[in-house]
Amino acid sequence: MTKTSVVILAAGLGTRMRSKLAKVLHRAGGLTLIEHVVRAARAVADPADIVAVVGHQAEKVAATVEPLGLRTALQAEQKGTGHAVAMARHHLENAGGWLVVLYGDVPLLSAATVKRLVAEHESSGKDATVMTCEIADPAAYGRIIRNAAGNVAAIVEYKAATDEQRKIKEINSGIYCFRSDLVWKYIGEIQTNNPAGEYYLTDLVEIFNKNGHTVGAMQIEDFNELLGINNKVELAEMDAMFRMRKVRELMVDGVTVERPETVTVDVDVRVAPDAWIEPFVRLSGSTVIGEDARIGTGCVIEDSTIGAGAQILPYSIVSESEIGEGARVGPFARLRTHNSVGANCHIGNFVELKKTKMAAGAKANHLAYLGDSVIGAKTNVGAGTITCNYDGKNKHQTVIGDGAFIGSNATLVAPVTIGNEAYVAAGSVITDEVPDISLALGRARQTVKEGWKPKHKRTS
Repeated sequence: MTKTSVVILAAGLGTRMRSKLAKVLHRAGGLTLIEHVVRAARAVADPADIVAVVGHQAEKVAATVEPLGLRTALQAEQKGTGHAVAMARHHLENAGGWLVVLYGDVPLLSAATVKRLVAEHESSGKDATVMTCEIADPAAYGRIIRNAAGNVAAIVEYKAATDEQRKIKEINSGIYCFRSDLVWKYIGEIQTNNPAGEYYLTDLVEIFNKNGHTVGAMQIEDFNELLGINNKVELAEMDAMFRMRKVRELMVDGVTVERPETVTVDVDVRVAPDAWIEPFVRLSGSTVIGEDARIGTGCVIEDSTIGAGAQILPYSIVSESEIGEGARVGPFARLRTHNSVGANCHIGNFVELKKTKMAAGAKANHLAYLGDSVIGAKTNVGAGTITCNYDGKNKHQTVIGDGAFIGSNATLVAPVTIGNEAYVAAGSVITDEVPDISLALGRARQTVKEGWKPKHKRTS
């Protein structure tokens, strides 16, 4: 295939969003709008051959796309789409091949559709190809004017169209595949003789025709792919489209989803067949759910891996953690960040973990805080146990061996090590090492004063 370059127009102010954040940096389906567009662009071009034209909040937009391998071009003043493409000239003028133009706020455009555009353009032998769609109510979209041969003679903006032209149902998407050399040859001929006083990229179609070049059209069926975003209402609708599309994809692949309209799943989440997702679950980021795992009602799981057959019981939160096969977490558990929970572990109600590694079969079933800890296989951590990992300045680690038993309401003051098969008595404060197969008690001796009453209750 002929080399292809892509320009993504992402400089607009997005004033109707009524937000201090640039429009293309708002999120839908778990990614920023422009990240979705970059993924589509990468279907036909290497990242180094993709240029994002930035303007409003240029530094923030560049900080999003440059780590993906893109280059950026600055459009300091927004003077229209033709002007925006011209800003990429110094990057792409000598690239040759094809030039595709996309928009940073049109995230539903699929990689398959972009690949089809380039393939049909190449096979047609035409000098430019416009992506179009025929819709029942074309509203204020620009209309496609075809000549007797069926090629595109012009694109007429709604404001400039005649009544007869407004009856045309085929609309311009604004997405094109051009012969690159012809774009740079003619882009300087675009004029501002339009009501907005801007340089319209659509004018290239007429310029191409005037100079004897042929412009074709590729019509797509799904108008949703061309939807842009102008306000928060449309953003929410777009987000819902992404998420419902993802949930349907999971169900087709064998995942059981109860009440799918209540479940929120990011586009990069992976779920294996026969997993079960209950209502009101949120799965985000790079989360991976194994086969036969069950995610309970109201759970929030982000950037985590849940092993096969594991159960995350209702209203638990799991962040940046790994849960082993057959493990059980929750209900109402919180795994904050960087935890590794081994196979068949039990993390119970109101247990919080942070940077903790639990080996296979370990248990913490009730009301515990385990931070900066390493807990051995088949160890039992009693209710109310806490690791005191912070001394006011630094974090310290607690290490508990295999088969240990930590009694209820124990306080483990880190740094501290508790050996294999060691016991810590309930209510103890442990500050020193506990050797293997030992019992540690760190509590005051009980005193009972029989017949004692508070002074205010004594009889006179």
